[in-house]
Amino acid sequence: MNDFLLSIIIPVFNEEKSIAPLLDRLLLILKPYRWEIIFINDGSKDQTTEEIKKCAQKNKQIKLISFRRNFGHQMALTAGYQYAQGNGVISMDADLQDPPEIIPTMVNKWQKGAKIVYAKRQTREVDNFFKKQTAQFFYRLINFLSDTPIPSDVADYRLLDREVVDFLKHLKEHARFLRGLVAWGSYPTDYVFFKREKRAAGQTHYPFSKMLNFALDGITSFSIKPLRIATYFGFTVATLGFVGIIYTLIRKFIHPQDYVIGWTGLFVGIMFLGGIQLITIGIIGEYVGKIYQEVQNRPQFLVKEKVNL
Repeated sequence: MNDFLLSIIIPVFNEEKSIAPLLDRLLLILKPYRWEIIFINDGSKDQTTEEIKKCAQKNKQIKLISFRRNFGHQMALTAGYQYAQGNGVISMDADLQDPPEIIPTMVNKWQKGAKIVYAKRQTREVDNFFKKQTAQFFYRLINFLSDTPIPSDVADYRLLDREVVDFLKHLKEHARFLRGLVAWGSYPTDYVFFKREKRAAGQTHYPFSKMLNFALDGITSFSIKPLRIATYFGFTVATLGFVGIIYTLIRKFIHPQDYVIGWTGLFVGIMFLGGIQLITIGIIGEYVGKIYQEVQNRPQFLVKEKVNL
């Protein structure tokens, strides 16, 4: 039953204090399996690389890929999928908010036929109110806009069958939103529920600005509905403007004594129309930027160093 190779891919960015606690728990869980652990160092500035190398010297099954600079979490996962050799590939973060103890349950569901096994957050008391609400809003918005249903309350802690990993490797797009790409393949799916824990050490590397960029990438990668909504806004505003012109002309000729030219209406109209135009230009700009990235066709990441690979 356990005659397979299990790959664990772990993106890391300035996680020097989390490496040892993570491996202490993870290695105990992996004892019944044949396994490899691949750390992807996404341009860390602290001693993360040195901590991983110490562990890799003691155990050749612990491996390291170091980027030349920070390319982002999704690119780190992409590199992990490219180098992983396992029949099943688990991606997880190094901060221990995603507990390794549910891995046997994930493997069990995979062996029963699921090609994708998501680790779904059952509770997330450790997150503040703002993060909980923005996360819920994001998933509702993207599922409203996207034609591909994306599971809510799941991040990048999941197990993928080799078939799904090979499918992802053949997708060459540069703006990669892996949560959407994994769901887009429509493979048989199952879930394992867990309670989200506190970080083992350090602080989150996902501030609001990165969360916002991530959300924009996800929405524009899986839907053209924002462009259609911008078109609908344009028609709606144009219609209102046309009706307003007719109303103004009629009132001027029927009740000329009541007609007063005021700056308030003009100011509000200009601000409203200007806001709609800027939003529309911004939406178009997001899609044009994606086209620009694809046309450049630059490498998705640059590897500086590999250990035990």
